[in-house]
Amino acid sequence: MSQSSAVQQTTPATSLEDVYKTLQPEPLETPEELAAFYQAAINQVRGGDKIERIRLRLGRAYRDGIPFKACVMGHRGVGKSTELSRLIERINNQFRVIRFSAMTVLDPGSFRPLDVLLLMMAEVAERTALLVQQGGAGKRPSEARLREIWDWFATEKDTREQAQTMAATVEAGVGAKEESLWSKIVGLFATLKGEIKFAATRKQEVVEYRVSRLTSLIEVANRLLDECNQALRTASGHQWLFIGEDFDRAGIPNQRIEDLFVTYANIFQDLRTHLIFTLPIGLYYSSSAPRLPFPGDCSFVIPDTPMYQPDHTANAIGREAVQKVLAARMNLDLFEPEQMMRLIVASGGNLRDLFSLVNYAADSALLRSATQINAEDVQGAIVNLRSDYERRLGLSPFDRETVTYDDKAALLERIYNGEKEAQITDPVYSLLNSRAVQEFNGQRWFGVHPLVVDILVGQGRLSQLKAGVVPDGTL
Repeated sequence: MSQSSAVQQTTPATSLEDVYKTLQPEPLETPEELAAFYQAAINQVRGGDKIERIRLRLGRAYRDGIPFKACVMGHRGVGKSTELSRLIERINNQFRVIRFSAMTVLDPGSFRPLDVLLLMMAEVAERTALLVQQGGAGKRPSEARLREIWDWFATEKDTREQAQTMAATVEAGVGAKEESLWSKIVGLFATLKGEIKFAATRKQEVVEYRVSRLTSLIEVANRLLDECNQALRTASGHQWLFIGEDFDRAGIPNQRIEDLFVTYANIFQDLRTHLIFTLPIGLYYSSSAPRLPFPGDCSFVIPDTPMYQPDHTANAIGREAVQKVLAARMNLDLFEPEQMMRLIVASGGNLRDLFSLVNYAADSALLRSATQINAEDVQGAIVNLRSDYERRLGLSPFDRETVTYDDKAALLERIYNGEKEAQITDPVYSLLNSRAVQEFNGQRWFGVHPLVVDILVGQGRLSQLKAGVVPDGTL
């Protein structure tokens, strides 16, 4: 059970005390959560339903037997994981999905490209061995495939010894006979998963040795994937699909991402399997983008939901779509008049930010024993989130490139004013990652987040009369 399904109620909150139960930042995962909270209207203002396009392409790949490989991108909080949950629900008659998060199964700061490949091999072998009613094929990989995997680690004495020790503790759970090759492989996979999760403690010479033999491992992996896919198709008519998420999360160094998807892009190019990964949106717009292992027509950006039109007038359709999301989760009478829309605009249409704003305001109201969120509660929430955006605009010792705030502010002004040249300048990518700059409508037009506009107005960098967020009193 996911964290969200453990605490998130699926009926709208009717009191401020219950708001936190429905405004959880975790993605919707279960059919019950999707049925209760998902609002299709939001796709109408952000360039169409990308998941339907992916579903269409996957259906063709299923029929033609050609691996489908794609990436999904967008700001953190736009709902990528929720959209992927929708996809899984839509394709469950054709695919069995192996879904994993870089933040939970890998060492986010120290993983290597080969770790992802080993993880995929372990997961597909173990899932295929599950009974059909458990989502598998009820069939273990052949002795030949297991021998290839075991022999690939032939020179790693420590790894094999640890695997055999581990096998003794897990074989009863998988029904393996003592000393069987399958029990050794199960132990090997368990050992590797532990090593991958805590990669920072691994010896560098082990990593370098394995990387030097990467080509042969891809060959072994492909034979395993072919066999497991055929077993699943024979057993239930399904094919395996890998979905790797959270590779765009804060905490994963840029170098790890570039190593995985650029330097060692051949891993994904050469694998004979269907796969979808979430990537940082900044990487998609960088000079490294042409080297990504995903074709241009298989790179899907989920844009932000616009609160304003390009001329800075209110985008009524975008605001209404976000309001529907909020209405599905809480009684809107919990807001005093006009206060809900202030938070919607301040969120910039980002659902993660919206939920954070509303939770903060609801808590403020509760602390004064109120039953509705008022203007003071809303203002406190906006100031709190605006401070986060101010910090993101500053310099950090962890920034790969040194871009002064004056340079960022100047670029933000140009983007706000609609200058086309400003939308292809290098620093815009770091501003995208920090969510100071947003992308809208699937037409690659950029805008400045309303809170950042508010910051620039406060600093006198934008005219108060020109900045749409101030005259209409939303912030």
